[in-house]
Amino acid sequence: MIGFYNLASQHEAVADELTAAFHRVMGRGQFVLGEELAAFETEFADFCGTKFCVGVGNGFDALTLGLKAAGISPGDEVIVPANTFVATWLSVSACGGTPVPVEPDPVTYNISPEKLASAITPRTRAIVPVHLYGKIADMAPVSDIAEQHGLLVIEDAAQSHGACSGDVRSGAFGLAAAFSFYPGKNLGALGDGGAVTTADKDVYERLLRLRNYGSVEKYQHEVAGVNSRLDELQAAFLRIKLRHLDVWNGQRRAQARRYLEQLSGCEHLQLPDSRHIDEDAWHLFVVRSRARDQLMSWLNGHGVQTMVHYPKAPPWQPAYSQQFPSAAQRFPVTARIQDEVLSLPIGPHLALNDIDEVCDLILRAI
Repeated sequence: MIGFYNLASQHEAVADELTAAFHRVMGRGQFVLGEELAAFETEFADFCGTKFCVGVGNGFDALTLGLKAAGISPGDEVIVPANTFVATWLSVSACGGTPVPVEPDPVTYNISPEKLASAITPRTRAIVPVHLYGKIADMAPVSDIAEQHGLLVIEDAAQSHGACSGDVRSGAFGLAAAFSFYPGKNLGALGDGGAVTTADKDVYERLLRLRNYGSVEKYQHEVAGVNSRLDELQAAFLRIKLRHLDVWNGQRRAQARRYLEQLSGCEHLQLPDSRHIDEDAWHLFVVRSRARDQLMSWLNGHGVQTMVHYPKAPPWQPAYSQQFPSAAQRFPVTARIQDEVLSLPIGPHLALNDIDEVCDLILRAI
């Protein structure tokens, strides 16, 4: 069996370090807003190449609170990709804003800069580019358009820990960036968690209040905040795993390169964009096939676990579908993507010969 995830195998490699971190936190007896979180926030901000980091409860809270700290409020329109996980849209809705979808580039699957301008209205306040599958969105034109129209840029970096474009890492492009530490991410907790990075001191200070009941001083609540704090134990585990992230991402890049080499001749398979193979985090390795369901069934039947990210994009979800009754006509690129994408196994739990086996099965199926 070639599993899509095997977190136990990954954690086994750092088990002694994780165990030591566990005992350190237990021995200290402080489990919320303590030394481990403060240290992780400093280390992760340094890793991303920005000034500040605020740990929160999960990736959804990271994006929601990041938007609120940036000033997004009821009535604001926020441009989002049509092709993304629904959490991107839900975070905008949680702020009282309106998600305004834009189609993706058919090669990168990230938001298309060429289609951004037509989505801007007098109510537009921000753009949320998603670094989907671990590939940095085309940030130069996105940032230029935002600057021309006086818009904020908030990165959804939930899938792009350690990815970069040139010498800039994910998390250092916009006013703020939201990360998820869900266990299956490139940098995953042993539970749930999230963080917001920013270089803006005002945004940072607002985030500190928002995550902690609107308070920085006990029993003094300046704004209507929430309870969303990355706990000490998860922060300690993440500190350990952060030290290994570049190596683990390097393994993902080697596996992606092997997939691309082995599958380059597949006439009926669209491979991921490989122009920035050594900069992408390769959170997912996503191919496209018009016979996706048959290929998925074949691989699963031969012991290879695959997944579909995502079978139903936000315009088709019941939470939003009433607003987009003709979604297939309005978002034809997204419609094709969701019907054709297939995520193949990738990650530190695999060896290159596992990738060879998957490729052999795909070639036999094709």
